[in-house]
Amino acid sequence: MVDAYSALHRAGYAHSIETWMGGRLMGGLYCIGIGRAVFGESMFALATDTSKIALAALVCMCLRQQVPLIDCQQNTAHLASLGAREIERTVFLRHVCEAYAQEPLQWSFNPVYWDVLLPSSAPAA
Repeated sequence: MVDAYSALHRAGYAHSIETWMGGRLMGGLYCIGIGRAVFGESMFALATDTSKIALAALVCMCLRQQVPLIDCQQNTAHLASLGAREIERTVFLRHVCEAYAQEPLQWSFNPVYWDVLLPSSAPAA
């Protein structure tokens, strides 16, 4: 598995979203991106909520780049608490076929992406 995902990473398909604290990797997730199809693979946390922060960053990045769906692969209470829901197989397959054919995401996070989830505290003009 390590060799397979390393090869996918070198080919530009496997990506990690990481949460660092004090210079230490504390949580994150890895996913596969093909075109604009994003498939979450696994999450881990060494401190409370650090995988959730990584997932939130992925969601922000995807929303900013107009990716409407991230495949979570599992129906868990944890993911449901974060907004995940099941969709019909035909809807999923249609999405994958359309997303696969589109230009790939830009896999770098820009802090301005947080404004998708976090309301601005600046007063209205």
